[in-house]
Amino acid sequence: MFHRVGPAAYKPGLDNTIRLLEVLGNPHKGIKCIHVAGTNGKGSTSHLLASILQSAGYKTGLYTSPHLKDFRERIRVNGAMIEPDFVVDFVERYHAQWQELQPSFFEITVAMCFEYFRQQELDVAVIETGLGGRLDSTNVILPDLSIVTNVSMDHMNLLGDTIELIALEKAGIIKASTPVVIGPMHPVASKAMTTRAAELNAPVTEANNELSHLFMACPLKGSYQQQNFCTVGTAVQVLRSVGYAITDVHVAQGAERVIEQTGLLGRWQILGQQPLIIADVAHNEDGLQQVMDQLSQMPCRTLRVVLGMVADKDVNRVLKLLPQDAVYYFCKADIPRGMPAEELKTKASEFELRGTCHTSVMAAFDTAKRDASADDIVFVGGSIFTVAEVL
Repeated sequence: MFHRVGPAAYKPGLDNTIRLLEVLGNPHKGIKCIHVAGTNGKGSTSHLLASILQSAGYKTGLYTSPHLKDFRERIRVNGAMIEPDFVVDFVERYHAQWQELQPSFFEITVAMCFEYFRQQELDVAVIETGLGGRLDSTNVILPDLSIVTNVSMDHMNLLGDTIELIALEKAGIIKASTPVVIGPMHPVASKAMTTRAAELNAPVTEANNELSHLFMACPLKGSYQQQNFCTVGTAVQVLRSVGYAITDVHVAQGAERVIEQTGLLGRWQILGQQPLIIADVAHNEDGLQQVMDQLSQMPCRTLRVVLGMVADKDVNRVLKLLPQDAVYYFCKADIPRGMPAEELKTKASEFELRGTCHTSVMAAFDTAKRDASADDIVFVGGSIFTVAEVL
């Protein structure tokens, strides 16, 4: 499983997914889809779009990854998670047939998603890529709209070590003559997107803020969400142009009810008051920079950071962004990829970040809460898995 083990479990390419879906009778071919890729923001964007489509009366599927608490978070219809019995029956039914293919965890999950969505007789599904785009298992669909939220440095060992190379991988979801929305991104990435779109005669719309005012009541309070609001609002405009019946009221309702309608977790999520406790899954350079900028503007006596990271990423890119005047509680998420707390503490000390090591995420979290006064802030982050354990 890539999310637990890391790059050793990554299986790029679509051959396995295509063969798995053939066994199922190609369920993805009968589903109207919207495809979402990007380094940051694709999860929030996917949930927001799904909520808006639900508010507009569409029976909406939502496929996202990874999950934080329950595997079934990945596959939803109108916000409701896939039934446990479907998961069990699906794996039991096809396990033997798929042995020779040795599919990855993600490939099986994608196949399960499309079979479930077919049986649910959806109006539309919002499909989030797992990693990259061009070779991602989800890239077997012919969507009504493709969206690339942004491009920044992440998974460089798998996608490329420049913005342009990563952009080209994510531009792989663009399909011939199919509209594409691109969110706010680096000019080099934007150029790569528009060049690829032109080659495929795919109409490009760059994100604008024309509908941003409709997101005023959205409960997603991370400042970085402003970019996602522009991207989602622009996507709505394009969907209207291809026949989707979505009013401004639907947009406002969907934005306001995104958490209750889709179950979105871990985005600037407030877990407590006095002390204020915030959890956020941002884990790469661009994402954490925006989170740290917002934290720096918030008054507090002491910032206490529960920090756990994965070992297969360049953690130095992130550690250099973290404030030196915070108190750190170093920990290791309970997955093979997790960086040992002592190693993280040593690396952090090179950036003059000081704190203590703890035997688990919850031990670190409990200590941070115990140490905190009412006017402190406790922040939980560094990786999706650190946040998941606290949730």
